[in-house]
Amino acid sequence: MTLIKSISGIRGTIGGKAGNALTPLDVVRFTSAFGSMIKGNKKSCKIVVGRDARISGDMVNRLVTGTLIGLGIDVVDLGLSTTPTVEMAVTAEGADGGIILTASHNPKQWNALKLLNNAGEFISDELGKQVLELAEKEAFEYAQVDKLGSYTQKTDYIQKHIDKILEMELVDVKAIKAKKFKVVVDAVNSTGGIAVPMLLKALGVQEVIEIYCTPDGKFPHNPEPLPENLNEISTQVKRNKADLGIVVDPDVDRLALVSEDGSMFGEEYTLVAIADYVLKNISDDQLKKSGLKKNTVSNLSSTRALRDVTEKHGGSYSASAVGEVNVVKLMKESKAIIGGEGNGGVIVPELHYGRDALAGIALFLSHLAKFGKICSMLRESYPDYFIAKKKIELTPEINIDNLLGKIQEKYKKHPINTVDGVKIEFDKEWVHLRRSNTEPIIRIYAESRSETTANNLAEKLIMDMKQFIKS
Repeated sequence: MTLIKSISGIRGTIGGKAGNALTPLDVVRFTSAFGSMIKGNKKSCKIVVGRDARISGDMVNRLVTGTLIGLGIDVVDLGLSTTPTVEMAVTAEGADGGIILTASHNPKQWNALKLLNNAGEFISDELGKQVLELAEKEAFEYAQVDKLGSYTQKTDYIQKHIDKILEMELVDVKAIKAKKFKVVVDAVNSTGGIAVPMLLKALGVQEVIEIYCTPDGKFPHNPEPLPENLNEISTQVKRNKADLGIVVDPDVDRLALVSEDGSMFGEEYTLVAIADYVLKNISDDQLKKSGLKKNTVSNLSSTRALRDVTEKHGGSYSASAVGEVNVVKLMKESKAIIGGEGNGGVIVPELHYGRDALAGIALFLSHLAKFGKICSMLRESYPDYFIAKKKIELTPEINIDNLLGKIQEKYKKHPINTVDGVKIEFDKEWVHLRRSNTEPIIRIYAESRSETTANNLAEKLIMDMKQFIKS
């Protein structure tokens, strides 16, 4: 059994002993801490709650909403929803915060409390530490009976979310309808099974073939949208002669695409393609109105292809530390028109500052419709990069910071970024070394135009570290 307490939320497996897993006692304790921190000395306080469809969701939802009411907080319960929908609902409701009940791409035995501020964005490092401290001290006080919070259900927010997407200037419903697309959807039997077909029909997709779209939380395969987990949709796309396959994770903030020939478009290239479309089609008037620039942001471990596309359109690319909250912060600082992460997460500030697979779908279909050719040809229009992902396990007594410092010194003649670990650039190739926050491991990511070179780069850095350890 596992319980992981971090500044962005609480994640764990269901069942087991309190303190060692996400048990009812742990759910109540951390909800109490977050609710107390958000409420502070306010006379009134409102928090939005929504969940994915995993099996434990209803149980966790009852514990969370009941605890918040017990703190004197008014609850707006969206029921089955998506992460980006909850994020948008927080601001629409004028709420003080939000809680999303989802363990994202983790298997069915996991659940989590993802914590949002009043802007519908993940809470800061500082606020996250306050929550953990309050939970540790159990420093919370519940409301007297006459001051309990209220409970309201609002189940129409997915439709409101879709309506907002349809209003986006770069979403071209007319072009999508004209193409009479046939699309296969794998929503891993979670809330994407509600939201994605609704969106596709609203966009004018002619035929939607649903596989694993029953929101019962019975994941038919590993829910992380990686190529090795997507054999079924690949087969269905080819069998049905579909134009596109769409895959989302359980809380619908990550988007993976399958081309008409069953090949993977590539999670890294979801953001690349959508950014290309936005940068190409955004007008000067639209930019002026938004106050944003033709800039993009992704994290240090994401593909260089986004930088290539951005610079092609005269924009500037920036890389943040890994983590959505870091991407969002840098997007605001650089006034980026679009950003996200290489895991298929797309952030469109016009809508909100959060990864949003639904917005990504609408923009990608607009792009594909205007491109006028098949999906695999669109993918071929982007430079091919390959990312190798490896790790080196270390003994606990090794000083990881010292080890990374030695690597930095060895490669000091090359451009180096130390915002998050050490990233070394070799012309159009790079290697990124990041320490794990939970175990004595350094993760190594390397990218090149050649898969063999990417693997060799990663192995070279592993050998360097082993030599430093020996010496």
